Amino acid sequence: MDPITIVIKAGREKPIRQRHPWVFSGAIERTEGRAENGAIATIAGSDGKFLARGYYNRHSQITGRILTWDETEAIDDAFWRRRLERAIALRKNIAGDACRLVYSESDGLPGLVVDRYGPWLVMQALTLGIDRNKKRIAEWLIELSGARGVFERSDVEVRRKEGLEPATGVLAGEAPPDRIEIRESALDGRPLSFEVDVRAGHKTGFYLDQRANRCAVARWCAGLDVLNVFSYTGAFGVHAQAAGAGRVTNIDSSADALAQARRHWKLNGFDANSAEFIEADAFHTLRRFREEGRRFDLIILDPPRLAATAGQVDRAARAYKDLNMVALQILNPGGLLATFSCSGHISADLFQKIVFGAAIDAGRGACIIERFTQGPDHPVALTFPEAEYLKGLLCRTD
Repeated sequence: MDPITIVIKAGREKPIRQRHPWVFSGAIERTEGRAENGAIATIAGSDGKFLARGYYNRHSQITGRILTWDETEAIDDAFWRRRLERAIALRKNIAGDACRLVYSESDGLPGLVVDRYGPWLVMQALTLGIDRNKKRIAEWLIELSGARGVFERSDVEVRRKEGLEPATGVLAGEAPPDRIEIRESALDGRPLSFEVDVRAGHKTGFYLDQRANRCAVARWCAGLDVLNVFSYTGAFGVHAQAAGAGRVTNIDSSADALAQARRHWKLNGFDANSAEFIEADAFHTLRRFREEGRRFDLIILDPPRLAATAGQVDRAARAYKDLNMVALQILNPGGLLATFSCSGHISADLFQKIVFGAAIDAGRGACIIERFTQGPDHPVALTFPEAEYLKGLLCRTD
């Protein structure tokens, strides 16, 4: 018997019965037993019958994170290994040497994210329940994947909601080098090389979720003047260059990211002087281009998350609309806009409405010719639609 039982209020059991993995504090009638944060708890209905089993943290609004709906399944070492084995097996047919190896709730391991970069793994322990087990998980990951080491990048704000401080460093095995070289397939199938800084790069060092989309956008780039906004280390731009873009202009506010983008150009045999690298605020630069009359054939907008919470949606929607409006205004007739949102609180439907509003305000007609989402290594459990956060549109203007 688990030391804690979470009793759900009458009428609030339906999401749990339908296998949604979160138990919010407002759905809890009471807790029984020794309520230790991070410990495994039984989740019971108001009638006392078993519903699920997961870990407990009263510091979080999401007080329970469900691991199993099977009353006979114990949360022991064998459980963790089975879930890790299953997650790794699901990625065995994903090409390349970099991918998301474990994707939290979608792999039945809420709070755990693991990315593979060549022979190294980068882990994020986002919840207290995972944090308590992270060293053992790291050791199992090395055993099951053959990785040389596991580096922790649990330096995200969401940990504070769990009562946790940021944490980084080697969890198991060898320390990774300063930069790990990975490869992605270009549009024509040849390998493109990128260097990943797992210690200080965004997220775990690279945007793995956009891998397929980089190729999809590159298909339209041959001979075009391409603007890559929020370019980070230039991955979209490198793919565009490899596909025969006439010229690629990269905009980012980080000098370090742009320096790495220049290295990526050289690493792949391109002349960095043939591209443009602008260190500046993207919103201001797009407006300056509009004032100067500068135009492009294809614009890529891949901003960082603008809505971290539901309360930020309205402000984020205004920012997305402004960004897309100005981009549409500086597109040549018949130009293409590849626009993305990685804000989970902005739905695909809302994002399309935002881009529609931007087109109206820009005085441009546009039609959607392709839709984008996150790659197959970022699966979305049908019972957990919140896992689908990345959405994008490729629009052709009149």
